[in-house]
Amino acid sequence: MMILKLKLIGLACCLFISGQVFAKQVKTGIEVLKEQNFKCLEGKRVGLITNPTGVDNKLKSTIDVLHDAPNVKLVALYGPEHGVRGDIHAGDKVDNSADASTGLPVFSLYGKTRKPTPEMLKGIDVLVYDIQDIGCRSFTYISTMGLAMEAAAENNIEFIVLDRPNPLGGLKVEGNLAEEGYFSFVSQYPIPYLYGLTCGELALMLNGEKMLKGQCRLQVIKMKGWKRKMTYPETKLQWIPSSPHIPHPHSSYFYPVSGILGELGYVSIGVGYTIPFQMFAAPWIEADKFAKSLNALQLPGVTFRPMHLKPFYSVGKGELLQGVQVHITDYEKAALSEIQFYVMQEIAVRYPDKAVFDHADTDRFAMFDKVSGSNKIRELFTENNKASDVLAYWNKDATAFKKLAKNYYLYR
Repeated sequence: MMILKLKLIGLACCLFISGQVFAKQVKTGIEVLKEQNFKCLEGKRVGLITNPTGVDNKLKSTIDVLHDAPNVKLVALYGPEHGVRGDIHAGDKVDNSADASTGLPVFSLYGKTRKPTPEMLKGIDVLVYDIQDIGCRSFTYISTMGLAMEAAAENNIEFIVLDRPNPLGGLKVEGNLAEEGYFSFVSQYPIPYLYGLTCGELALMLNGEKMLKGQCRLQVIKMKGWKRKMTYPETKLQWIPSSPHIPHPHSSYFYPVSGILGELGYVSIGVGYTIPFQMFAAPWIEADKFAKSLNALQLPGVTFRPMHLKPFYSVGKGELLQGVQVHITDYEKAALSEIQFYVMQEIAVRYPDKAVFDHADTDRFAMFDKVSGSNKIRELFTENNKASDVLAYWNKDATAFKKLAKNYYLYR
């Protein structure tokens, strides 16, 4: 009896820590598809758009799951940025090839061709999309998804999204809608910079709001157990790096913290060091004084720590830099994408001869505008080098978008 009681106490300790109940592991779309015995794919020739993040809950690749399923006929693979097996560096062209494990043809969707052509889709009845996104407009996987949906519509092919968590949760919406004239592969749709939807919900919105050139026959295989308030660690899922510089789930929190400023190549944002997107540094910054200036702003949920470093590659390679590491102390309160505008402001205050848009490479302004989804952010900031001058514009669309997005919620 005593042993039984001890076992029950041990079980209770596994379930309760500090009064909190641990949730069960979320079941992603591929897990739910397996539970359904792949019924929606039976009798169809399947094309799969995926990369290393497409895995089941035991970390088996979706490629291999579908290839090994006796009632699924997987006939082609399609590779986004970094390739289907993740062997392509950021920004490098992905070539057509054959998958070494399955022998299946692999068609590139990152290079000269970003939208599947009729030749690539020949003999395909259904396209399946299974990629872990990071909830930010400028990450190219959602652009690949939308272009593939257009191709599916044009070629009368079904499109199925195997849904996955938004690692930022489903509540953070930040940034203006991308505007006409600034649509690109890093701002493909009129959505905010942080859009607060899963890839499945976003696909439903793109289709339902006619944000694409054509509307496809769309089906989303929903997750089980995911809630909007969840951050990625709360899903109990393993994290697969969604790109070389998003090695951890918390890396997705920091990508919007510095990614827009990072397009200028003006200061190091940690790409080329051990904490990508989590810092700001330059040879002319004084770490302690800069951290003090930023902490004096008392930005909600954020603390800045002075640091010294020497990047291994990219901006500042081999140079001794000083700057700050960004620490998110209260995720719910932190306005992630606004942090970089305050960093730009304090650079101008403390180092007026280094004001960002006075000294950054003007050839990179166009990319800054594309990632911002507008030239207004750069133009408004340039007037006085103040974050307050851009924030009204940056936040102007969030409320209306949240209201619209609720029409496409699959989870509460």
